[in-house]
Amino acid sequence: MTGQSFSLEEKLKTSSSMPLEFRGKLEGLYGWGDDEEVYATLPVDKRAALLLISRRLTEVDLWRAVGRIVNVYGVGGVGLYFGAQIDLGSELLGRRDFTRHFARHRDNTGGFLEKRRRHASLHFLYIDPPDAEREWHVHLDLYGPMGSLLTTARHLFHERWRKFRPDWQIMKDLVE
Repeated sequence: MTGQSFSLEEKLKTSSSMPLEFRGKLEGLYGWGDDEEVYATLPVDKRAALLLISRRLTEVDLWRAVGRIVNVYGVGGVGLYFGAQIDLGSELLGRRDFTRHFARHRDNTGGFLEKRRRHASLHFLYIDPPDAEREWHVHLDLYGPMGSLLTTARHLFHERWRKFRPDWQIMKDLVE
């Protein structure tokens, strides 16, 4: 935990003032201007997703790994695509709170799942394009597939078989 209280509703009300943790990460997103302009222009679902993901990544000391953000979404799931500022693969591989087991999707090169968290668990995916830097994606899983046998079953049922992707309004109560 960061030790600071987190209120998504309060942060969404003040859309004109960008939180400092987004400085240097949003510039040029969607072809818009600087960080402040992008943040103020983002629709509420994208701002909410950005705040939720940054909160979860800060809790596990991984927000520092996020470089320039290239996409963010809060409807049909909660997540973002980004360039990493550190060797994130090595970082996650060396941590006990993440695993590679069952983390890869068929259209990705690899991935990592957060362990021992039942809801709003982090799921990292990456693609290694030829002759380019690794592309990272992180999203929140409603049911942490590595949280328990029950959450694994719920994850498979809801997110794999039913193709249910919870939006920011569902995830907000599991992050706060």
